[in-house]
Amino acid sequence: MEVFKKLKQFYWPYRWYFIFSIISLVFVAGITVIYPIVLQITIDDVVAQERFYLVPYIALIFVGLMIVKSIATYFNQYLGDLFGISSVYAVRDEMYKKLQRLSFKYYDNAKTGDLMSRLTADVEGFRFFLSFGFSELLRIFLLITVSLGVMFFYSVPLALVTMAAMPFLGIIVYKFDRRVHPAFRGIRKSFGRMNTRVQENISGMSTVKSLSREDFEIDRFTDKGENYRQHYLDTAKIWARYFPLMEFIGNVCVVALLAFGGYLVIQGDLSVGRLIAFFSLVWYILGPLMNLGFVVNQFSQAKASGERLLEILESDLEINDHPTEDVDHIEGHVTFADVTLTYAEEDDQALKNISFDAPPGKVIGLIGGTGAGKTSITQLITRFYEPEEGQVLVDGKPVSDYPLAQLRKNIGFVLQEPFLFSTSIKDNIAYGNPEATMDEIIDAAKRAQAHDFIMEMPKGYDTLLGERGMGLSGGQKQRISIARAILINPSILVLDDATSAVDMQTEFKIQKALKEVMEGRTTFIIAHRISSLKHADEILVLENGEIAERGTHEFLLQNNGAYQRIYDIQYQDKETVMANQKHA
Repeated sequence: MEVFKKLKQFYWPYRWYFIFSIISLVFVAGITVIYPIVLQITIDDVVAQERFYLVPYIALIFVGLMIVKSIATYFNQYLGDLFGISSVYAVRDEMYKKLQRLSFKYYDNAKTGDLMSRLTADVEGFRFFLSFGFSELLRIFLLITVSLGVMFFYSVPLALVTMAAMPFLGIIVYKFDRRVHPAFRGIRKSFGRMNTRVQENISGMSTVKSLSREDFEIDRFTDKGENYRQHYLDTAKIWARYFPLMEFIGNVCVVALLAFGGYLVIQGDLSVGRLIAFFSLVWYILGPLMNLGFVVNQFSQAKASGERLLEILESDLEINDHPTEDVDHIEGHVTFADVTLTYAEEDDQALKNISFDAPPGKVIGLIGGTGAGKTSITQLITRFYEPEEGQVLVDGKPVSDYPLAQLRKNIGFVLQEPFLFSTSIKDNIAYGNPEATMDEIIDAAKRAQAHDFIMEMPKGYDTLLGERGMGLSGGQKQRISIARAILINPSILVLDDATSAVDMQTEFKIQKALKEVMEGRTTFIIAHRISSLKHADEILVLENGEIAERGTHEFLLQNNGAYQRIYDIQYQDKETVMANQKHA
């Protein structure tokens, strides 16, 4: 029950739904046990003594009991569902909030499909037990307790014979739980892996088709599906092994009951009506005991699901938001002081002793090979990650002193692979500033050279985009992303290869527009093309996480170092192409 104790905060506020559901259940269980008593009275006191005038009264009592039981069953099931649904709403809501707060490091290792599985299938598995499992456990307890009480009242020897089977059934149910819980945990994990495979395949469908890897992906999904099937088959074997044994013990108990009960009737120690009532009551004990296996199954699924939910809910945030002061505005003065960053203990250092100063209005260019540490620098400014050593300062204060929301609202990001939501173009641009007016949205789009192509869309700014901006070219998506960054009016602007997906002419227009936007703002330009950052106030050339060179474009060209080599590669290739075109 440790899992349910840890998740108590989510279902305890709705305990009154559960309590009234259980009160209704008491009526249901009590009336259920009354049926055999009514049957015994009918046989012994009406039929045997030929008092048939009592039949209509007994029938009316029976109908009245059924009506009360139906009403109680309604409240039991409805309130039980209300308890489960309300509880898992709180669980799912808290999980989603936690996913929003978890750091980038968590998502570096997480699988999207697995997270989706936890938010859907695992939450639903936990809900099902809250709605029905707890209630069913209490129903079983009440039926067995009350039925045994009536049976001991009717005949102590016969009741003891009935109880003889219970320890054996209890041992089997215990062993069943020990085997079935790990099996269901395996099912949940394999389902998450299968979900991940589907999600990655759909997201990368263009790559799959362009490389004709459909058969390979089919085989990979088949493997995951086979693993999921095998886990289910293993669980089915456990069921197939234990449930017939439970049923066998129950039937042996019934045979013993009929034999010994028949003997007591012959001896005159038990009436026929009581024997028949006993036969009904024994199934109110054996049936729930055998049904206990199904409840244990539900409990095991809920426990396995709850463990997977807790893995998210109990994950360390790593980036804690404990600001020491609140500020209205950030100037954007960024300073790195001997900053070292390692993403994981076993990895090499992503940044090594990085130091630089970027006052407001200064443009910093970052260039270097893949994995050199360009993006890592900008991710430290926003506290996506924490430095291992050194300090990252904004306006002379450590970034950890600022509230995360305030810090990040003052930083505008334009990523190399912009993400657009499945909503209108207008909503995508205004995502970081939902209070923006339409005039402000249009102005931001014009600055990003996006207004013209937006107006050519079927519904202009109200045009709905497909998933991940489906229907737009890479350059169009980047320009909408730039407009989104402009609209939040950031103090710090990060352009991470922001013009990599546009042609040279559009890049020139965007850069011309961005010059106005960058005025008074600290700007970081990450680029592979020298043309994108040669006008920067200072260019940092990164190699293996270290600053190999720094200076202006003109200074670095005279330095005959790494920057010069990059320049020669890019522009010599360009000159070769132009010469070949001229020769042709």
